[in-house]
Amino acid sequence: MLDRIKASMPSLAPAEQRVAKLVLGDPRAFATLPVSQLADRAHVSKPTVVRFCRSMGYDGLSDFKLKLAGSVSEGVPFIHRSVDADDKTGDVLVKVIDNAVAAFLKYRNDASTFAIEKAAEALASTYRTGRRIEFYGVGNSGVVALDAQHKFFRLGINTISYSDGHMQVMSATLLGPGDCVVVISNSGRTRDLMDACDIARRNGATTIVITATGSPLAAAGQIHLAADHPEGYDRYSPMVSRLLHLMIIDVLATTVALRIGGGRLQPLLREMKNNLRTKRYA
Repeated sequence: MLDRIKASMPSLAPAEQRVAKLVLGDPRAFATLPVSQLADRAHVSKPTVVRFCRSMGYDGLSDFKLKLAGSVSEGVPFIHRSVDADDKTGDVLVKVIDNAVAAFLKYRNDASTFAIEKAAEALASTYRTGRRIEFYGVGNSGVVALDAQHKFFRLGINTISYSDGHMQVMSATLLGPGDCVVVISNSGRTRDLMDACDIARRNGATTIVITATGSPLAAAGQIHLAADHPEGYDRYSPMVSRLLHLMIIDVLATTVALRIGGGRLQPLLREMKNNLRTKRYA
């Protein structure tokens, strides 16, 4: 959460930057002080403090302080340990699992519920009108896009995924108002994904991006679901980022399913499960 605030500083208004500096200077105090004291310490108005929290993607001051308290809690440390060439198998096991668990806990504390709700409502609205939902990603993110297509397809949603840059551009050209595209990228700097996102947005489609804060793609999308972690995007095989993206897709799919409602969805999933029984050995 603090890393995201640092990355967002240049894009904030001067008054909101003063609030950001107050958070970064003493996050524990910020999480406990009333809005009047926070405003006095930052030399801003009380509405500016609330506006800053919303600029960071939270519902308001209470939501921001709740997540802030969790992110600086000593009970949820975030330690990313790189695997070394001379590590034994046991060391590798512990480091890989610890990195994944720590990333999940950090995301739980940092995630903007406002952004998730906004993305879920956009996807559910697209479903209700029968318009298209598409997922774009390349490399490891292409695998995540395919997993997303599978999860939403099971909900009876008209959806498809593309991992080829040419197909993404062509498909984005065919999108229009009412359609929705989810672009997934670890670095947020892949040219093909940026091109497809820009085209889809110009054509009136809703663009949701799952990527790192401060990246070009984060600024290009209409709804940004931040996926921040210390694992560099230039790693040969990003592990934590892929798992983090998969988890965000799971959260999105679940929230969208709840909006669709069990009355229609449960019979469909039950019938699908029954039809799949014949594919298994007794």
